[in-house]
Amino acid sequence: MSSASSSTSSSLVTSIFTPQVGKRAGIIGAVVGLAAAGIAAGVAAERTIVRRTKRGTIDPYAHEKFGEQPYDESFMITAPDGTDLHVEVLDPVDGLEVEPDFPGAAGTDLQAEPTIVFVHGFCLDMGTFYFQRKEMVRRGDYRMVFYDQPGHGRSGKLESGEYHLEALAESLHAVISATVPTGPIVLVGHSMGGMTIMALAERYPELLRARVSGVVLMATSGGKVEEARLSIPSLAARAGAPFLPVVTRTTRLTGSVIDRARLASSDLAWLLTRQFGFGGSAPSPALVTFVESMNSHTTADTVTRYLRTIYTHDRFPALDTLQDIPTLVIAGDKDQILPVTHSREIARHLPNAEFIEIPDSGHVVMLEHADEVNAALISFLEKL
Repeated sequence: MSSASSSTSSSLVTSIFTPQVGKRAGIIGAVVGLAAAGIAAGVAAERTIVRRTKRGTIDPYAHEKFGEQPYDESFMITAPDGTDLHVEVLDPVDGLEVEPDFPGAAGTDLQAEPTIVFVHGFCLDMGTFYFQRKEMVRRGDYRMVFYDQPGHGRSGKLESGEYHLEALAESLHAVISATVPTGPIVLVGHSMGGMTIMALAERYPELLRARVSGVVLMATSGGKVEEARLSIPSLAARAGAPFLPVVTRTTRLTGSVIDRARLASSDLAWLLTRQFGFGGSAPSPALVTFVESMNSHTTADTVTRYLRTIYTHDRFPALDTLQDIPTLVIAGDKDQILPVTHSREIARHLPNAEFIEIPDSGHVVMLEHADEVNAALISFLEKL
C-alpha cells in the first residue's frame, strides 16, 4: 500500500459501509453527509495549519518543477486484461550499451547493460521515481522503462471486476515484452510495485532466472499486510476487507461524490499525506504536494478495487525465485504504511540480499531521501 494518504479519506468512507439490506442507502447518505459536514467545519482550520506548516518549513524543493520528465519514446500498450498502459522509455546516452550479438562482443569484457524497469505503487504513478529518473538521466548509463500501473496516472482503468496482483504481473510482463524483448533486466519496485514483481516471479520464474540480473524492492511487503502496524490506511484495509464486494458495488454509484469530497478537502489530504507518507519531522512542502497530487488523481473506484489484492497479498514462496538473483531491499525506518518489519522479513527470506534501512524516512523513501536511495541504487547497479 503506497502513500495512499489522500486516498485515505475515500478508503475510510467506503470501508465502513455495511451490507445490511435496507440500511445501505441511509448509511451512505449519513457517511457522505458527515464527510461534507466535516469538510465544511474544518476547512478553515486545515488551511490555516497548512499555510503555517508551509511558511515554517525551509523547503529545498520549493523551486523544483515536479511533473512530466523527458523521454525518448512514449506510447500505449494493451495489457492482457484490455487495460491501456502508458509507457515511457529513455535510452542511454554514453554510447556504451553493447548488444550480446554485436560483432566482437563475444570473448571480450563488453556486456550489454541491463534495462531498468521501474514499477510504482498504490495511488501513485511513474512520478514516484522522479529523483531516480532525474539522476539516471544525468548519468546517462542505462536504458530505462517507466509505466503507470492500471488505474493510475495516464493508464486506463479496469472496466469491470477487481484488480488482482496476478493481473498486475501480466501487465508488467506485457511491458517487458514490448520494451525489453531481449537482454538483461533490472526490476525496481516500490510498495505495490514490489508486490507486482513478486507476483511476476511467481508466474514467470523462468523469465526472472534467465533474464533478470537484479531486483530492487523499496518499502514493500512479501505478505501479511493485515498485520501492519495500525495506522489510518491499515485500519481502512482491516475494516474494509469483509465488505469489499459491497464497497466495490457501492463506489460505482457514489465514487464521484467521494472524489468531489476528496478534492474539496485537499488541505486535509495534504496533512494526511504529510503525516502518513513521510517520516521526517519537517518534510518538504513541495514534495508533500507532489505526492498528494499523485494520490488525488487515483479515483475512489480504483482504490476500492485494489484493496482486496493488497490485503490478501502473500508471496513469500515467490521469493525463492530471487534467491540467486542479486537483490537490494530498501526501507524507511518510520514507514507507517508498510512498517520496516515487512522489509526485514523479506531480507530474512533472502539472506544474500543487501538490506538498507534509511533513518527518519517514511513510505516514500525514494522521494524523501532521494540522495541516499540514489547512491544505494547506483552502487547496486555498478556491482552488477
